[in-house]
Amino acid sequence: MTFDDFKMRRNNKIGIIVDDDFATKNMPPYPYPIFLSYETPLRIKSILSYLKEKAVFENERIVKIEPMKVEEEIIRLAHTKYHIDSIRNLSNRGNGLLGEEVFITEDTFELAKKAVGGAIKSIESVIKNEVNQAFALIRPPGHHALREKASGLCIFNNIANSIIYLREKLQYNKKIAIIDIDAHFGDGLAQYFYEDPNVLYFSIHEFDFVEGDIGFINELGAGEGLGRNVNFPLPMNTSDQEFLEFIEIVDPLLKEFQPDLIIIAAGFDMYFDDPIGNCLLTSVSYYRFSEIILRIAEEICEGKLVYILEGGYSLIGLPVCIYSVFKALLKESYRPPSFENLQFSNNSKKHDIKKIKSALKKLLSDHWSFI
Repeated sequence: MTFDDFKMRRNNKIGIIVDDDFATKNMPPYPYPIFLSYETPLRIKSILSYLKEKAVFENERIVKIEPMKVEEEIIRLAHTKYHIDSIRNLSNRGNGLLGEEVFITEDTFELAKKAVGGAIKSIESVIKNEVNQAFALIRPPGHHALREKASGLCIFNNIANSIIYLREKLQYNKKIAIIDIDAHFGDGLAQYFYEDPNVLYFSIHEFDFVEGDIGFINELGAGEGLGRNVNFPLPMNTSDQEFLEFIEIVDPLLKEFQPDLIIIAAGFDMYFDDPIGNCLLTSVSYYRFSEIILRIAEEICEGKLVYILEGGYSLIGLPVCIYSVFKALLKESYRPPSFENLQFSNNSKKHDIKKIKSALKKLLSDHWSFI
């Protein structure tokens, strides 16, 4: 390592967007094991406790940042008034249920607004060079939320709202790449930017190849955005050995697209212990992914990289995975906990993933020159 490299590493700052409300409010009014009950303030509480135990907040390169305060006019950039009013009205009543996937408490409306504020602040702090990278530890998640409705535990679309805010309020019209590593396809994000040539959405998600699903490889975008929506579906039980196969596509794709900012829709529900995911990853995958994506970001966009928390519901695994990300962003070595030293099935998914990768490359060859 040269002296300049050492100096750069020492001076790099990483922002953590935190607020005690995310760790205390919007408690689901349902017992386990109901699906809705997994989106709980204990997610953030467990993360903060673990990061404190590991002395992350004592690192001079870590900067705590509060969410930006947002009013309804900011939420209306991305959502209809009817949707906003519905969330507010149900929160004022103190309870509610939207479909089968979203619960409402008296805290929901204000906390969901604060989540949008946390996402905006994380991105704004990076593009204004206040920090080099940032991680927004926010909830409820957002990548399933649509313009007109909540969906999949998500109230408002935190990332979409942030990008629209950047464009309309800050006149930030540069290219942005979103890499979504949540176990579930971010249909909300895909819909917002499906025809947008200046947003590259790349989703890596588990896929039900038996019954079918959305988020398949032939969903490439439309109009001027054709080729800018890229899905890399993974078979269930994908493990550490196969997970990073998608890098073979995402690396040259990012280098050809040349975004000015990379946003990670950071879901951790592919973790082997996650109650609503079906993959077998350990924290090592998230560490290695973060090492790679940071290196790419430093090469193409001056390291402008933002993680925004989406899913991840194992109260044991989620804190460990997020800690592994910080170790990668800090460019420090990482040793996984001993309980992750497990032997999973020898039924490798590499053959299946190789076929997916080959088919996807053929589809992308009409839109990108790197193929």
